[in-house]
Amino acid sequence: MIKGLTLLSTRIKQKVNSALLTERCVSCLAPTTDHGLCAACRSDLPANTPACPRCALPLPDSATGLCCGDCLRDPPPFARARIPWRYEFPVDRMIGRYKYQGQRKYGRPLMAGLARHLEEALAREPDCRPEALIAAPMHPARRRQRGFNQAQDLAEYLGRALDLPVLRGRVHRTRRTPTQRGLDRAGRLANLNDSLTLTGEPPASVAIVDDVVTTGATARALASLLKSAGTQRVELWALARTPAPVSPRPHPAVTPPAEQWPDWR
Repeated sequence: MIKGLTLLSTRIKQKVNSALLTERCVSCLAPTTDHGLCAACRSDLPANTPACPRCALPLPDSATGLCCGDCLRDPPPFARARIPWRYEFPVDRMIGRYKYQGQRKYGRPLMAGLARHLEEALAREPDCRPEALIAAPMHPARRRQRGFNQAQDLAEYLGRALDLPVLRGRVHRTRRTPTQRGLDRAGRLANLNDSLTLTGEPPASVAIVDDVVTTGATARALASLLKSAGTQRVELWALARTPAPVSPRPHPAVTPPAEQWPDWR
């Protein structure tokens, strides 16, 4: 009798431990083994297609293969942006919980997905493989307030996944700029003016890593800084890209969407 109860107790413990240790999807809580996001929820992530091949700005279906008007008028100093998702539900919620609440489990499946996306892209275009990665910098005061730099976290993850070195402590924000939220690209560039410094000589090819790209102002400023120091080719890698708000005038490269996109950032 006692032996039977002991065996039953052991089996119950095994089932409880198995249930507790099973990785769950961060979105629907279904069991999963794929970095915290089940296949069904992963397929629901808003793919950033079509998008501008230069800056990854989301575009309507009618603009497949075209560059956006901003890149035609004022080409960015980076050669290409590789950004797999649009900053829409549920990606925006996942990044928000990771970035502002420190819940790293929500960032992990997106990091893994970006690594897969980049691995496939670089296999097709091996000449585009950068020599090193560099994270978009955060002012020390803001880092202390948040507890971590999400762009540095992402760069470290991609460095391990893709076997690429990460340049640490080479780019600094010399002053704490006001929040970039709500600013257009011109406002963000003005906000960043003279706020970035670079130490040492950078490699010939670098990929800038950030979590979300809104106007691309930070990437433009950092890419310009790197190229002025001798870097020949810069790419921009990020998790998500925000859609642009509708311009009151027709877009020169594409037909703007009929609805007004919300500002997610």
